[in-house]
Amino acid sequence: MKVRMLLQSKTAALLLVLVGVGSARAQLSVTNESAQVTTSEPKAETNSWSFSASLYTYIVPESREYVQPTVTADYGMLHLEGRYNYEALDTGSMWIGCNFGAGEKFAWEFSPMLGVVFGSTTGIAPGYKGALSWWKLGLYSEGEFLVDAHNSDHNFFYNWSELTLSPVDWFKVGMVTQRTRLYHTDRDIQRGFLVGLTFKHVDLTTYVLNPDESKPTVVLAASFRF
Repeated sequence: MKVRMLLQSKTAALLLVLVGVGSARAQLSVTNESAQVTTSEPKAETNSWSFSASLYTYIVPESREYVQPTVTADYGMLHLEGRYNYEALDTGSMWIGCNFGAGEKFAWEFSPMLGVVFGSTTGIAPGYKGALSWWKLGLYSEGEFLVDAHNSDHNFFYNWSELTLSPVDWFKVGMVTQRTRLYHTDRDIQRGFLVGLTFKHVDLTTYVLNPDESKPTVVLAASFRF
């Protein structure tokens, strides 16, 4: 009798072990299947189109006032851009370039570009756009070297650069420099200051170039991102 009871208890224990192993295998199989389903899902597309537009109104002493519009379109590394009244009045330019960038606390962006200039001035222009940001400081610069199609004496390097401090997200102040041939100036590089406000996707900035002169150049800018 004791032997029989011992065999029955051993048989029951063996059944419990087998049931436990089977349950663990079933659970592991479900987990593996869930993992396979999760890893087999396609990744979300990270690239998407982004656009911007800006209007810079130049109030130049003893010269013609004008508006300089720029529109951009970006998709991943692709950068497209169109400008008017940038290299010269009544002149347009079309650009294509590549976007590079990285970083969070210290972030940088750089876009080498190539442009075609047409209108009152014609030619080709290699150029760039670049930006650095750290803490509340920002550095932005854009430039191009215009190769005039008709007269090499008219080749020229254009540049616009800003150094800004943003104590809060919606306000910035800083310095600006410009090198242009679009209007006559006695200074090869014009210098000044800027004050700007940001509201959602809109930037409003006032630039004052050559503030030490009796009649400085004032630039009113509005930029939109969408």
